[in-house]
Amino acid sequence: MPCPCQSHQAYGDCCQPFHLGHQTPQTAEQLMRSRYCAYTLKNIPYIVATTVPSQQLLLDVDAMTQWAESTQWAGLEVLSHRPLGKLHSLVEFNAFFIEEDECKAHHEHSLFVNIHDKWYFVDPTVSLPTQKQPCVCGSGKKFKHCCGAYLA
Repeated sequence: MPCPCQSHQAYGDCCQPFHLGHQTPQTAEQLMRSRYCAYTLKNIPYIVATTVPSQQLLLDVDAMTQWAESTQWAGLEVLSHRPLGKLHSLVEFNAFFIEEDECKAHHEHSLFVNIHDKWYFVDPTVSLPTQKQPCVCGSGKKFKHCCGAYLA
């Protein structure tokens, strides 16, 4: 089966090892692709597990599940992967879906952070700390001097 992330690889050679926990994505782009693939396969536990740990309990798992189940996914286009140093990366992409017989795109600039050699998604839709509070990634820095500097 071709991988839903449209890497032109088989699912078993691409995102499946990440979903099964046999491998860890080595780049933010790999993580983003594996998260898109997880949505298409309705693998919400993977989506939760790959979100910054401090945000995981804030996620609306029911809404995520409903979105995954009600969406007819139509493809993924990675527009850019921009490392911002050793710990942060931005990935810009379009996730295509069918709505009312029309192909539409969900366009996003996503922030990813590397914590203990593992990439995580920083979810801007959940409550974020104020600029002077500790960062969501646990770096010990203030939010404004860490992940907050990359979230617009």
